[in-house]
Amino acid sequence: MTQIEQFAGTAGAGRPPAGASPVIERMREWCSRWPPGEGVAVFNTAYLEVVGRVDPDLGGDGPDDREAAALLAVRCAEAYLSAAETAAAGGRPPECWRPLLPCRRHPGVRPVQFALSALQAHVGHDLVLAVVDTCRTLGCDPPDLEGEFERVGDLLALLEERIHDELMPGPDALGIADPLTHLVSSWSLERAREAAWSAARVLWRLRGFPSLAEEFRQRTDAGAGLVGRLLLTPCR
Repeated sequence: MTQIEQFAGTAGAGRPPAGASPVIERMREWCSRWPPGEGVAVFNTAYLEVVGRVDPDLGGDGPDDREAAALLAVRCAEAYLSAAETAAAGGRPPECWRPLLPCRRHPGVRPVQFALSALQAHVGHDLVLAVVDTCRTLGCDPPDLEGEFERVGDLLALLEERIHDELMPGPDALGIADPLTHLVSSWSLERAREAAWSAARVLWRLRGFPSLAEEFRQRTDAGAGLVGRLLLTPCR
């Protein structure tokens, strides 16, 4: 079974969930299992704080819109949690999440880098699969979810904002020539979201060709992992 099919199977089927509470509970469990400030834990803490403050319906215009947006957000979060749980169990998570593991205690990598590398993996891979899985569940095509994709994108933008506000060193500790300034400014959430949307539409079109779809997913995963590794370049 391909990883695409595994993801679709573990995410569940039928009607969308009523809210993100089970996902939030799983994130809370991870807060107690990871030392603060270590690798994925930095991202998990920021993600939990943002999701906990946002209505799970994400402001849709009607019941169906709210359910679709909530389903997409939950599927995306579940993909991240699945990767974390796989890694914790000694398995091999998607390639995009692997850079965070060997350098999670590296003294030259700052917390903001951990968080942005995780966000890159989440958008560049997890969000892509979440769109495909949501389309399968709802029996629709990606263009039908464009509004919901944008609402989830707004949630991720809030997450990026919190990462910068809480984890980026202040001007007193960070000079204009500090490599971290240039590294962080080189990554764009907007561009990552645009790439994820394009990748999701391509992956959906390849659903009738399982081997090609899996190959494309692997390439998408590897590309997201490459950018994640660059974001973890030691800066001190």
